[in-house]
Amino acid sequence: MELIGRAEAEAIAAGRHGEPFKALGIHPWGKRQVLRAFVPGAERVTALTEAGKVALPPVAGVPGLFAGLLAERVPYRLHAEGHGAAWEMDDPYRFGPVLGELDEHLMAEGRHMRLWQRLGAHEITHEGVEGTHFAVWAPNAQRVSVVGDFNFWDARRAVMRKRGATGVWEIFLPGIGEGAVYKYDLLGPDGAPVPQKADPVGFGAEHPPATGSVVRRLPIPPQPPLPASRAAANSVDAPISIYEVHLGSWRRKVEDGNRRLSYPELAAELVGYARDMGFTHIELLPVSEFPFDGSWGYQPVGMFAPTVRHGTPAEFRALVDAAHEAGLGVILDWVPGHFPSDAHGLGQFDGTPIYEHADPKEGFHRDWNTLIYNYGRREVKNYLIANAVYWLAEYGADGLRVDAVASMLYRDYSRPQGEWVPNIHGGRENLEAIAFLREMNIATYERVPGIMTVAEESTSFPGVSRPVHEGGLGFGFKWNMGWMNDTLDYMQRDPLFRKWHHTQMTFGMSYAWSENFILPISHDEVVHGKGSMLGKMPGTEWEKFANLRAYYAFMWAHPGKKLLFMGQDFAQRREWNHDISLDWHLLDDPAHAGVQRLVRDLNRVYRELPALHVNDTRPEGFGWLDADNAEQSILAFSRHGAAGDGPVVVVANFTPMERTGFRVGFPEAGPWTEVLNTDSAVYGGGNRGNLGGVSTEDVPWHGQGQSALLTLPPLSVVMFRKGRDAHPLGGGPDEAPTD
Repeated sequence: MELIGRAEAEAIAAGRHGEPFKALGIHPWGKRQVLRAFVPGAERVTALTEAGKVALPPVAGVPGLFAGLLAERVPYRLHAEGHGAAWEMDDPYRFGPVLGELDEHLMAEGRHMRLWQRLGAHEITHEGVEGTHFAVWAPNAQRVSVVGDFNFWDARRAVMRKRGATGVWEIFLPGIGEGAVYKYDLLGPDGAPVPQKADPVGFGAEHPPATGSVVRRLPIPPQPPLPASRAAANSVDAPISIYEVHLGSWRRKVEDGNRRLSYPELAAELVGYARDMGFTHIELLPVSEFPFDGSWGYQPVGMFAPTVRHGTPAEFRALVDAAHEAGLGVILDWVPGHFPSDAHGLGQFDGTPIYEHADPKEGFHRDWNTLIYNYGRREVKNYLIANAVYWLAEYGADGLRVDAVASMLYRDYSRPQGEWVPNIHGGRENLEAIAFLREMNIATYERVPGIMTVAEESTSFPGVSRPVHEGGLGFGFKWNMGWMNDTLDYMQRDPLFRKWHHTQMTFGMSYAWSENFILPISHDEVVHGKGSMLGKMPGTEWEKFANLRAYYAFMWAHPGKKLLFMGQDFAQRREWNHDISLDWHLLDDPAHAGVQRLVRDLNRVYRELPALHVNDTRPEGFGWLDADNAEQSILAFSRHGAAGDGPVVVVANFTPMERTGFRVGFPEAGPWTEVLNTDSAVYGGGNRGNLGGVSTEDVPWHGQGQSALLTLPPLSVVMFRKGRDAHPLGGGPDEAPTD
């Protein structure tokens, strides 16, 4: 009597049976139960039950397949013998499904906002047995298996169960736990093998260049900052000064083979440094696992796995916790715009383009040779939105900076005519991507209150940081790429010619209130032959440093939150190299140490003077005193906070000529303290200035009823606050003013 059909038996043995749960395990057989087990390498198999042992005869002509009859359906284990060895095992095909009907319903609709709690690899106890539950979305695959060292990478041994119309496959593997390396082995819709895939929702990964996923426990979620305090720290009225960091090259252990710092080392060293420098947030270049070091993380494959280059998921979360304990927010760069075409990644995942567009005119990035997500597919949109929520909820991140938003918004981005597909209205806007970004922002702000999202968006697309209910994309902030490009172009010019380009420093104010802006001096400005920030500055060695100090002070005084890439805080000389450490030895040079001290003082002044941050996004926070002095390359403006906050007057001199007796209008009468002077000796300057402060006169100037005569050092910025301070906030000439 055959207990299994020949074709079905051969399909199981060949690894081509797409629904083995219908054949293997226990199933009704008349008034009895048939137990079928596939144990490659076994010569004899016995079922162990509470009632005793039941021998399972081999199926003739199909090595490894055994079948026998039981009186009733009972729990069992398998005892196998073969080739001189004996072993016991739990049969994965005796266990029922783990996913429930609600999971199926939400995944089918693309509304499972905790998707990572159901897909991926999870250590659980199922039907009284410890093991790992695996689940993956592969709707068009004929067969999906979990493979790893635990089953000799044999795709026949752990073929998964398909869950109806959702396209999700699942299996519970007893005895598998933390640290197990695995991949998914698939047959495409045509039955052809697909390259083995890493888990799209895997929490851990092997160290590149290895490409397997690793079973990792998610640590107990941290106690996040209270929503109210987090919201206050991330609001448009808060002082937000961001230190952008690439973890792999911030600092290295040169004496230990030039190795990267671990997450615990970064928790001690990086967090302490950022706190000492007065930054309010750390922004990390992408930490989602990525195969190629040279992508800096911007071509991720493991969207749910903190890179193993620095340690474990638990250690990464401890880094975030350490930042919070130090009073720092953590922003993660997040890359939903594209993904690499590596064979183990998302591309052609089940033999078909389920994550990307099938048409390369929609699904291929010409600039980066990467694939573009299909934002119109509900499962893909769900995957990405859940991933955004995951980093905020599970790791306690305070914000996400979304990379390359401009490339997402436009179907013709970096494409010649004829190489892109118009939207349903015939336009160039990517309507599906726009809808995705709006839904992502709504979901993250609702599910993790108080966080911030930031868009790297380089076009004039309207309403990027406007709420969704007002027709915007719903981001909290947007990088001001136009301001950055204009002002850097100006600063790189010889001061002799700056007067012809004066509007590059003022034009940003014509649109400053159109978005909630962050002024970014990011990693993109110090790579690919652009040189370092110091290297961009013209003139002699002294003038280069003076220019850089003046530019930083202008930036910190200008409306908009601040972002500065690592190394530029102490005037790194060479451009950034992701393979080596920053040149920390430069701090032995007083000029570099002076720039570092200036950045520290700028952060302190920025935090402590409400006028410099409270109205960063509103026109009442800024007033030009003199925007038109192109001939002398001088700019003067005032900053204003809420009622009762004293104003701040800022004057910039972008020529190497000292100006004495230079009259500037002041918005209020009285003594004014020089709270910061970039020419101070403590910053490496010539120590010229205003003896700590000035008093105004009843001489109308610059549209103000009061004015004062100032000394403007060469290539400098000076800041004044209302009142007389015994100890100014920032550096200034050593002499104290006298009444």
